[in-house]
Amino acid sequence: MQIGVSSYSFSGLFRTGAMKEIECISKAKEMGFDCIEFSVLNVPEGMDIMDYARQLREEADKVGIPIMNFTQGADLLSGSEGRLDEEIKKVEKLIDVAEILGAPGFRHDATRGNFPANWQGARTFDAALPRLAKACREITQYAKAKGIRTMVENHGFFAQDALRVEKLVSAVDDGNFGVLLDIGNFSCADDVVEKSVGMLAPLAFHCHAKDFHIKSGMEPWPGEGWFMSRSGNWLRGAIIGHGSLPIAQQVRSIVKSGYDGVFSVEFEGIEETLKGIELGGRNLRRFVKMAQNYNKE
Repeated sequence: MQIGVSSYSFSGLFRTGAMKEIECISKAKEMGFDCIEFSVLNVPEGMDIMDYARQLREEADKVGIPIMNFTQGADLLSGSEGRLDEEIKKVEKLIDVAEILGAPGFRHDATRGNFPANWQGARTFDAALPRLAKACREITQYAKAKGIRTMVENHGFFAQDALRVEKLVSAVDDGNFGVLLDIGNFSCADDVVEKSVGMLAPLAFHCHAKDFHIKSGMEPWPGEGWFMSRSGNWLRGAIIGHGSLPIAQQVRSIVKSGYDGVFSVEFEGIEETLKGIELGGRNLRRFVKMAQNYNKE
């Protein structure tokens, strides 16, 4: 299994100007990660996204660290003002970016559940599922011709529960389409995280390691850094292994499923960025090793 890091983990440094996005490539290598993935690209002003992707790929090749995944947003319900064909074309152009990056995997969102104004019928996940599946199928068929696998993440509140994600993968019914399994994100939908990871692990093409501190929604807002789950509980990003989630158990479940791909650190805590990434990566490696040793007994 490869232990990677998402460029998203360095966001705090990007925002303050302490690090340029391209510089996280060499930093990831220096920190001992096996690979890197890129989230939404911060394209420098005046530069085309394709040219920027080439620049990132050249830097990764020079440093000697592969780019294993590219993640981008999308909304297959209300994106492009509800014009689905247009939204699909936008996603396909981003797959072209993934190809330039050399990434074998591409994650796009499904939807945050904002239905278009002209939507007819129930505003439920099951009612939206045929549309979502049709779009995901078209997108993955486009990517397949480029040798890129596509996936959705348990992300965005509306399409976040394990059962909903499983339904979407089943409805798309294409072996090139799977799941980016984020072991922390189920908390945002108040799913039972260990049960949800066990359900989706066999469908995972790529994994994110993330942790949260969690407080009951019966308590008042704890303050800066905390946000609300779908059902009103309070969450705050944590260093992997420092939060409330059963990370070691979740990792053990993923290893048991036979997954042997990339496990990327996604740090979004309020701690100092590089320290949060370093400690989280160290804990993730330790949990993976423990899980692998358990499976050998």
